[in-house]
Amino acid sequence: MVKAYLLHPMACAALGAGLALAPSPARADFRLCNNTNSRVSVAIAYTTGASWVSEGWWNIKASACETLLRGPLAAQYYYVYAMDERGGEWKGKAFMCTRDREFRIDGREDCFVRGYDRSGFFEVDTGKDAKNWTVQLTDPALSR
Repeated sequence: MVKAYLLHPMACAALGAGLALAPSPARADFRLCNNTNSRVSVAIAYTTGASWVSEGWWNIKASACETLLRGPLAAQYYYVYAMDERGGEWKGKAFMCTRDREFRIDGREDCFVRGYDRSGFFEVDTGKDAKNWTVQLTDPALSR
């Protein structure tokens, strides 16, 4: 089952409303769709069971979608941080390590000490049995 979250770029936490869409028989992936009028940069974080991993950046054009993780979902919770060209952010209270250029960082502790930035990611609850998921980012004009 694919579910979507509608998020406001200036919100301090994720504001979401789930939409159930018809299941897709093709692939099982974690995708993000940029339904805004500007390019967004996206990072994702998740647990491997043994440790936390954060990775980014995917630069997603306006009105485009991108697969962030391929294959069936391995966890119920994923975390996303995004920012647009105009300074808007989609963020939350789950802090993970990031940096300005492309990254894959193991662990979420001591970000500054290890030479990384610390960013607040919002939580995405995919449910216990979901095999794929799509997050929809929208700006205020589209969420009305």
